[in-house]
Amino acid sequence: MPVRQHIPHNDPRAEPQHNGMERAWRPLHYLNLYRITLAALFVSSIFLGKNLPLLGSEDGGLFKLVSITYLALALVSSFVIHRRWLSFHLITFSLAMVDIIALTLLMRASGGIETGLGMLLVVAIAGNSLLLGGRAANLFAAVAAIAVLAEQGYAQYQLQIQPNYTQAGILGAALFATAFLAHVLSTRIRESEALAAQRGVDLANLAQLNQHVLQRMQSGIIVVDAEQHIRLMNDPAWYMLGLPSLGSTGNKSLKVISPELSEQLVDWHRGGLAEPRVIRPGNGSTELLPNLTSLGTDQASGTLIFLEDTARLAQQAQQMKLASLGRLTASIAHEIRNPLGAISHAEQLLAESPTIDSADKRLLEIIHNNSARVNDIIENVLQLSRRGRAMPEHIPLRPWLQNFVNEFVHSVGCRPEDINIHINPKNTIVHMDTTQLHQVLWNLCQNGLHHSEGYPKQPRLELQGGLSHKSSKPFLDVIDHGMGVDPEVLEHIFEPFFTTETKGSGLGLYIARELCESNQARLSYVVVPTGGSCFRLEFADNNAPGHQQPDTNSQTEPH
Repeated sequence: MPVRQHIPHNDPRAEPQHNGMERAWRPLHYLNLYRITLAALFVSSIFLGKNLPLLGSEDGGLFKLVSITYLALALVSSFVIHRRWLSFHLITFSLAMVDIIALTLLMRASGGIETGLGMLLVVAIAGNSLLLGGRAANLFAAVAAIAVLAEQGYAQYQLQIQPNYTQAGILGAALFATAFLAHVLSTRIRESEALAAQRGVDLANLAQLNQHVLQRMQSGIIVVDAEQHIRLMNDPAWYMLGLPSLGSTGNKSLKVISPELSEQLVDWHRGGLAEPRVIRPGNGSTELLPNLTSLGTDQASGTLIFLEDTARLAQQAQQMKLASLGRLTASIAHEIRNPLGAISHAEQLLAESPTIDSADKRLLEIIHNNSARVNDIIENVLQLSRRGRAMPEHIPLRPWLQNFVNEFVHSVGCRPEDINIHINPKNTIVHMDTTQLHQVLWNLCQNGLHHSEGYPKQPRLELQGGLSHKSSKPFLDVIDHGMGVDPEVLEHIFEPFFTTETKGSGLGLYIARELCESNQARLSYVVVPTGGSCFRLEFADNNAPGHQQPDTNSQTEPH
């Protein structure tokens, strides 16, 4: 069984039909081999006349002629059957008539029905009736019975030999009984073959359905035997494990593909695995959570392994979190915005009073600024909860970034030379919702330019991306030349409401990371040894079935 089973696109009924034709021709070939053997025995008896005096005892010339002709026709028929030059029914019918005529003549040449050669007609009728069945079986029996009676009549009137019509009648009855039994048996065989063919179609359809289900599951599926040889692996598992270079056979060990998973499987069989451990494939960029299930009552029955991407599980948890956040923000909007609006309105009325002094104006300014800040926080939270479901699409990264930078420069008012774009390879493709990618990069670029205000050189902000050497995933780095992030607060920068700015809401980076996770991407901070900050956006894996990778002959990863 191949390790990766793909769905056949041909009709599952084609194989049973082909096998049915093979089953029809193969018995005909075997029956003709019996015919050749029997004719060869008759021919050999010509040279062993002393040992077999009965054969050809009455008419040696006729016996020789019929035996040699019978063998020649059988040999020619074998070649015709192998090449299938004629139809199955025509070949079978013709050979059945040859059997009846040849055996009747050989019986006559050897002394008639008393020789017992007539029993060979029973075998011939049985074999040919099984191949054709129906009315053909009765026809063969009738022709053989007539041939036996004709042989007895010829012996009586031409050779003046006392006939034995009683024995001829018994042989004729035996021929008809054989034909009837062969007809019943052939009918049962054909019904069984039809049922088997239908069951084959059903099994093929079921196997095809199972393959469709397996290949379209989001979970990775691996089946291993007692020796940890992989017997089945679907495409999601194939890509989760980092595209292992497997051959076309299933004789591959799990120890070679994933030593971590193999070790965990051994612990599970020994009973020393309380909970599944997260594993990381060779590139270390994906975390997988295995779930092990035995396929039988003992270890020798094999094991079924489910692989779940923790990023997808985190995305599902995030969707539940956003649903709860949506209900919370509705309460926030109702409970805070109304009194906040009243405070802001009162502040505006007091600011218009002509009798207010400078000290009170300073207090009103504080009220105004903090009211605006609270309102911004509410707007950011509402924006996070109201955003729609991510609709990822394939985006050519370099041209999209050029359009983004043009828009950003025009809106923010910075100079075009303040931002530099470097993507290698240039035809890198990313998979993400364009609107949400725009929102994430807008926030990161605003922060980068803000922290690079004191940088005297250009560019102040660099956008570097491409394909990672370690994981082969597309990435994008937003690099500024500011002071960098204090190591003491580094682990808190993606937490909600955490900020080092007096006027910030602390939701920018949190929202950016949430947007990335909803697209199965990852936003992280990379420490730059030379100074500044680097926020790395690692996109979802593009190694999916049917997706073409860009040319990676020359690819670099920014440091």
